[in-house]
Amino acid sequence: MAIIGIDLGTSNSAAAVLRGGRPVIIPSAEGVSLGGKAFPSYVAVTLDGHILVGEPARRQAAANPEGTATAFKRRMGRREKIRLRDRDFSPEQLAAFLLQKIKQDADAFLGEPVEKAVVTVPAYFDDNQRSATKDACGIANIEVARLVNEPTAASLAYGIDRLGQDLRIAVIDLGGGTLDVTIMEFGKGVFEVKATSGDTQLGGTDMNQRLFTHLANRFQAATGVDIRGDRRAEMRLMEAAEIAKIELSTSTTTHISLPFFTVVGNEPRHLEDDLTRTDLERVVQPIIERCRGPVEQALRDAGRRPQEIDRLVFVGGPTRMPVVRTFFENLLGKSGETGVDPMECVACGAAIQAGVLAGEMGDIVLVDVTPLTLGVETLGGVATSLIARNTAILGERFLGNFLARRWVRTRRFAADFRNGWTSLTGCSRVASEPEARRSYESAPTSQFWQFTPCSVFPLP
Repeated sequence: MAIIGIDLGTSNSAAAVLRGGRPVIIPSAEGVSLGGKAFPSYVAVTLDGHILVGEPARRQAAANPEGTATAFKRRMGRREKIRLRDRDFSPEQLAAFLLQKIKQDADAFLGEPVEKAVVTVPAYFDDNQRSATKDACGIANIEVARLVNEPTAASLAYGIDRLGQDLRIAVIDLGGGTLDVTIMEFGKGVFEVKATSGDTQLGGTDMNQRLFTHLANRFQAATGVDIRGDRRAEMRLMEAAEIAKIELSTSTTTHISLPFFTVVGNEPRHLEDDLTRTDLERVVQPIIERCRGPVEQALRDAGRRPQEIDRLVFVGGPTRMPVVRTFFENLLGKSGETGVDPMECVACGAAIQAGVLAGEMGDIVLVDVTPLTLGVETLGGVATSLIARNTAILGERFLGNFLARRWVRTRRFAADFRNGWTSLTGCSRVASEPEARRSYESAPTSQFWQFTPCSVFPLP
C-alpha cells in the first residue's frame, strides 16, 4: 500500500509518490491545466446539483459564480459556512471533495488504493487549522500519516540531491493564500529547521484582488460602468486578472479581451485593455512589501544575518514573478535557486517524507519547530506562554525538560507528544521544579497518556 504526499494548496493542489527513490508527480485525470499538472483547488455545484471538483470546476467558474468556491483553504479552522447555490458547506467539506478527487486519480495512476498520505500545511497554521486539515482528510477517507510544514517539505525536495553538503538555506514559500519563511540547516542527512515565520492571509490571491480592482476601476473610468455586484462579470474579470498576472511573468505586456463583458440598457459592453508588467508591479507592490516583516522576523529568531544564508529557495506560483524574486533577492543578498520546480517541490518533499515513513528511504532525519508560541489558560483567565515559538520538537526529552523548567498552577495541563506538538494533555498542576523533575523521572511513560486531552492555543 503506497503512501503518497499531498500539497493541499489555496489555488492549486498537487500529489506525488516515491518511485525508485525519486518523487513522481501524480497527474490529474484532466491533464495539464493552468496550474500545470496540479489539481485546481475549485469545487462547484451545478444547476442540476452535481458536484464538480478541480479543473472541471475551474472551467465553469465564470458561468457559475454563485455555485463555485475556491481559496477555501484560507478559511480552514473557522466555524464558517460557504454557500454554493442552495447548499451550505464547511471549508473542511470542500477540502475533502478536493482530497477525494486527488485520491481517486492517485488510485488510477498507481493501480492500487491509497489509504495514507503525508499532507503539507503552511508552517504558520495554528492548531485549529491543522486539526481542520486532518478532519478534511478523514472525511475523504485518507489517513494522515504525518502533517509536514510546506517549506520543510520543499527543503527536503531541494536537499535530497545534496545530502553530502552542509548548507544553510532560506525557503520563501509564497503561495496562493499564505506566506511562509523558513531558515533551515541541513547536512549529512539531517534537516534542522532553525526558525519559521509567515502570514496565513498573504499570497497570490491578494495580488489577484488588487489587480481586479485596478482593472475594474479602469473599465469604470472608460465606460462609466461599475461591474461590482455583477457576479458573472466579477468572476470573468478575476480569472482574466490571474491569467494576465501569469503571462506578465514571462512577457512585458498582455492584452485583456472580454467580449460581452456586461450589459447596460440592453446594450453589451466589451472590455479591451492592455496591461504592462510595470502596471502590474505598481499594483501589487503593497502586497510584496508585506513580506518584509516575516523575513526579518525569521532571520532574527534564527540568529542569522542575510549574508550567512548560503542558498535561497523559492516555492509557490507567485515567486515566478520577476518583481517578487527581485524583492527577496535584494532583501537576502542572494540569487534564487533554479533547481526545484516551485509548483511541485512541496508535493515532492511530502512524497520523500512518505517514503521515509514507509521505510523506502533512510538516512534522513527531520527536526522541525513549533511555529507559534503555545500557552494555556491559567487561573484568572490569563493566557500564559509555555513553549516559545521556534522551539525544536525533540520528543520525550523535550517534554521532560519542559516539565522541569516550567511550574504553573493551571486548570488542566501536561503532555502528549505521540501526535506531535499539537496537543498538550494535563495533570492538575506541577507545584515545584523538584516535584516536576521527580514526576517525570519516576512515573512510567504510559501515565502521561492517561489524562483527558485539552486544547492548546497559539499566542502571538
